[in-house]
Amino acid sequence: MYRFSEGLLKSGRTRERRQAALEVLSAALEAADPGEAVKRFLKVDGEVLKIAGSEYDLGAFDRVLVVGGGKAGAAMAGAVEEVLGARVTAGVVNVKDGHVAPTRVVRIREAGHPMPDERGLAGSREMLKLLETAGPRDLVITVISGGGSALMDLPVVGVSLEDMKALTDSLLKSGATINEINTIRKHLSLVKGGGLARMASPATVISLILSDVVGNPLDVIASGPTVPDTTTFQDAWGVLERYGLTEGVPGSIGDRLRAGLRGEVQDTPKEGDALFDRVQNVLVASNELAAEAAATRARGLGFNTLLLSTFVEGEAREIAKFYSAMAREIITYGRPVARPACVMAGGETTVTIRGNGKGGRNQEMALSAAVKMAGMRDVVVLPAATDGTDGPTDATGAIVDGGTVARAREMGLDPMEYLARNDSYHFFEKLGDLVITGPTNTNVNDLTFLFVF
Repeated sequence: MYRFSEGLLKSGRTRERRQAALEVLSAALEAADPGEAVKRFLKVDGEVLKIAGSEYDLGAFDRVLVVGGGKAGAAMAGAVEEVLGARVTAGVVNVKDGHVAPTRVVRIREAGHPMPDERGLAGSREMLKLLETAGPRDLVITVISGGGSALMDLPVVGVSLEDMKALTDSLLKSGATINEINTIRKHLSLVKGGGLARMASPATVISLILSDVVGNPLDVIASGPTVPDTTTFQDAWGVLERYGLTEGVPGSIGDRLRAGLRGEVQDTPKEGDALFDRVQNVLVASNELAAEAAATRARGLGFNTLLLSTFVEGEAREIAKFYSAMAREIITYGRPVARPACVMAGGETTVTIRGNGKGGRNQEMALSAAVKMAGMRDVVVLPAATDGTDGPTDATGAIVDGGTVARAREMGLDPMEYLARNDSYHFFEKLGDLVITGPTNTNVNDLTFLFVF
C-alpha cells in the first residue's frame, strides 16, 4: 500500500474510513504499475518469448532493441530488461522530467511535457538513428504510455518545433479537441500515426501500450506510433477549415498539408499495410484494469462494490453532483448497492477555468462533492489521478466527507469562494486533506471512489 501522511488519516472512525478508501486506491495504483504490467504480459520460456497469445523464437533475432516514450516509459523499459536480460542490445526511451527508473542498457532521456522541447526531439532522433539500422532479424520492443505524444516526436523535414507549438496554441485557443489536434500532428510527424512502425520496418515490432485515453483507442494513445492511422491529409486540412485557421497556419505546415492533399507526400500507413503484418500491439494496463483491481480489493474489505463506468467525461464540478446524488440514493433506499457500499468510476473530467487559483480536476471534483454532501453522515469521496499529479500540482487528488465543509468553516474557510476561483489545492492544503503519492510513473486516467459506510 502507498504511504500517506498521518495528518491525512485523522483519528477515530474517520481514520478507519480513510484507511479503507486509501487501501482501495492503492490497489488500483498497484495494478497500474507499469513494470508489473509489462511483466504480467511478457514471459520468456527458454528461447521462446510469449505475449498475449503469440510466441516468438528469440533465436531467430540478432538484436532486441527497445524504444518508446511516455511518463511510464522508464519503468516499462526496465521491466523489459528484467524479463529479457542480456538479450536486450540497445534502446532509447523519452520520459517526462523526473519520471526516471534504473535501466541497464536502454538510455533514458528526460524531456519536456506537456509541451515538447528540443530534448524530446533529440531523443527521438536517437531512436530514428537506431531504427534505421534495424533489419528483418531484429526485434523492436516499443514502450508507449501517456505523455508519449509530446515526449516522442520528430517533425517532418521543413517543419520546426516552433511552428508545431504555434499551431497547437492556435488550435487550443480555437477550441479544437485533442483528437483533432492529433489528426494534424500525425501528418506532420515521423513518429506519430504509425510512423514509428514504418521506421522500424522490416524488423518485427512488439508494442507494449499503457493507456491514458478513455476507451483505450490504440490509434489515439500517444498518437498511435505503431498503429494504422485512421485519418488522412484531408481530415487534417478539414480541422484547419473547421476552426478558420487555413490562412493563419505557419507556412511550412500549410505547405506540407497541401502537398499531402495533392498526393505529393505519402500519407500515414493505414489498415492493411503490409508493414503491420510484423507488428503486435498489446494493451498492458488501462483504467479498466486498475478499476477492476480496486473493486476486488474493496470486496475483500467487505464493501458491496459497483464499478459504474470507465468512460466518465465532463465538467468535474458537475460530475461531483452525481456522486452526491448516488450517496443519497444509497443512504435512503439502499440502491444500487446496500451499505457498506463502494461505488467507483473511471475516466477523465475537465475544468473550465474561472479564477486564478491552483488545483486539478480531481481536487475540484472533491471540493464540489464536499459542498453537495455537506452534513451527510457516513460518506467519503476520493477522486484521484493515477499518475500522482492532478493538473499542475503535486497532489493526486483529495479526500472529503460530509463534515469537510463544517471543518473548513470552523477554520474561516469559505468553500464556495475557493471553488469560484478554482483554488481547490489551497483549500485542501489548509485542511490537510490533499492525497499525495508522489509520481507513480504510470498514467491510466482518473478514478473516483464513493464510500457509504
